Amino acid sequence: MNKIGIDLGGTKIEGILVDETFETIERKRIPTNQDYGYDSILDSIKNLILELTRESDEKFSIGICTPGALSLNSGLIKNSNTQCLIGKDLRNDLRNILDHDVSIENDANCFALAEARLGAGKNSNIVFGVIMGTGVGGGIIIDGKIHHGRTNIAGEWGHHCLHNEGNGCYCGNRGCVETYISGPALEKNWSQLSSLNQSLPEIIQNTDNPNFVNWKKTFLDNFGLSLANVIDILDPDMIILGGGVSNIDFLYDEGKNLVYEKVFSDIIDTPIVKNKLGDSAGVFGACLL
Repeated sequence: MNKIGIDLGGTKIEGILVDETFETIERKRIPTNQDYGYDSILDSIKNLILELTRESDEKFSIGICTPGALSLNSGLIKNSNTQCLIGKDLRNDLRNILDHDVSIENDANCFALAEARLGAGKNSNIVFGVIMGTGVGGGIIIDGKIHHGRTNIAGEWGHHCLHNEGNGCYCGNRGCVETYISGPALEKNWSQLSSLNQSLPEIIQNTDNPNFVNWKKTFLDNFGLSLANVIDILDPDMIILGGGVSNIDFLYDEGKNLVYEKVFSDIIDTPIVKNKLGDSAGVFGACLL
């Protein structure tokens, strides 16, 4: 049986059709256009799946990777930074539209599952997968399976409190990790320091700017404290970074050292590595569902 994976991101929806050995048969990307609303997203996913399967008569399964999580009480999407999804019955709505069974999972869990099974975390028993991009999320994989926790929020690293009474967050709390080390948060902090509106890749190249040292120090302090808290609780075999922010090279030496400084242990050697699947991890994780 073939597998379809859909990665529903904040800016793009990616779809992939693979065979049983995870060899790619077809792959497409389209814009999410979340400003058009929830119904538009449903139509986009439906049309994308029709395009992926147009040339194949093989039966297929469907997995959806989405920002946010499913509430165990209602089955509705919660905690999503694609806010038009919040409170929606995405799984059943897609089942009805597609007339096909659908598996659905948080995007960070899909990323972590793909990297643990197919990518950088192979042969590791406990993997913590991190997405640092438009938002910040995490997924926990234990013995090759997603650890959801009692209420389906395990790994929600982006919304633990980093600074009491800190930055406001869309979730209603203050001081969340996401408001400090997500891409938009880092760009906002840079703009406040330098009065320049630059993208993260541009900021990283702007090392001659006198504000860069302070910006980088604040970033690394927050990064170090955030991941040290995770290691203190989970003590994983490996941490794998993903998302656009993970492309910053200094996270893997200076950043790792700051994490190690803050961990509550006299011995700390947790590998903190870059992902191997790139932005394909989401769709492959969806296929693995």
